[in-house]
Amino acid sequence: MLLIDGSQGEGGGQMLRSSLALSLALERPFRMVHIRKKREKGGLRPQHLVCVRAAARIGNAHVEGAEVGSRELVFEPGPTSAGVYEFDIGTAGSTTMVLQTILLPLMLRAGASSKVRIVGGTHNPLAPSFDFIERTYLPVLAKMGGTATIRIEQHGFYPVGGGVIAATIEPSTLGHLTLLERGPIRSTAIKAGVANIPTHIAEREIHTVCEILGWAPAVGRVEQLTAKGGGNALLADVTSDAINLVFSATGERGVRAEVVASRLAGEIRRYLAHDVPVDEHLADQLMLPMALGLGGSYRTTKLSLHTTTHIDLIRQWTGLVVDTTEEKNGTVRVDVPGLGDRLFNEA
Repeated sequence: MLLIDGSQGEGGGQMLRSSLALSLALERPFRMVHIRKKREKGGLRPQHLVCVRAAARIGNAHVEGAEVGSRELVFEPGPTSAGVYEFDIGTAGSTTMVLQTILLPLMLRAGASSKVRIVGGTHNPLAPSFDFIERTYLPVLAKMGGTATIRIEQHGFYPVGGGVIAATIEPSTLGHLTLLERGPIRSTAIKAGVANIPTHIAEREIHTVCEILGWAPAVGRVEQLTAKGGGNALLADVTSDAINLVFSATGERGVRAEVVASRLAGEIRRYLAHDVPVDEHLADQLMLPMALGLGGSYRTTKLSLHTTTHIDLIRQWTGLVVDTTEEKNGTVRVDVPGLGDRLFNEA
């Protein structure tokens, strides 16, 4: 049984979620120790426990240590089954992180269409937003041959949660992907959504982003969102020849709209300053599908700790060695080998 030290690298929930996905895809058991050791409240929290239970349910797995606070987990997967699934996080924890835990296994292993409905937060700090999954991540998987769709039934924000996303995942195999050149920027758009809070917050966010980046105000729009509690999501689409990249920020209580918008604008500006198609967040997200498919290459702004953690984790699980090359201007080229047909031969 593969032993994974959950304290390595970024030392958070990513180690667990990615290991669950790899375990299901490779049909290989693992034991994880020191779960989330580098976090203030270590061990499994409710949102991580939902990821474990979701993985166990679709993968007919035997699990030990699946309880809040547990710092050790044993996960022994069976065959992944297609089906109709619903998971309720019970808090405002990220629905998209639960989805990403089970998406690739259902796509690669289930053999038939699956429907998944998840209740919780849809726009969370430090998690992929629904919009990023819908308009960036899934279209990139589609370029590789993966078929999945997602829709939002209700938005969910901290602390109330109650958001709902629904996904349909089709059996697919993943081919090679190359994202080396961005090409010209074709369009930009920004949306500020508000739920049960004043509209002027969204208007100020749009004004700030457009002012900092020199965008015309016409690219922005305010949207009234349906949610159980109050909340705010700021979303910008930057579309080039290579990719549509969604940048996300979430309003926080006590943080001025101008501060939220300035942070997002700064992130976009750093991306636009480098002629690469992939930002640091997508760079992290591309690792697993490339490794479980036919591999790929991309250029990105920099390697985050999440990305380097994924590089190490993929090597531990598969033996694949990801190559990274720093370029003269500080950008990085990443070459990910893929298991391809060996995914099924070695399982």
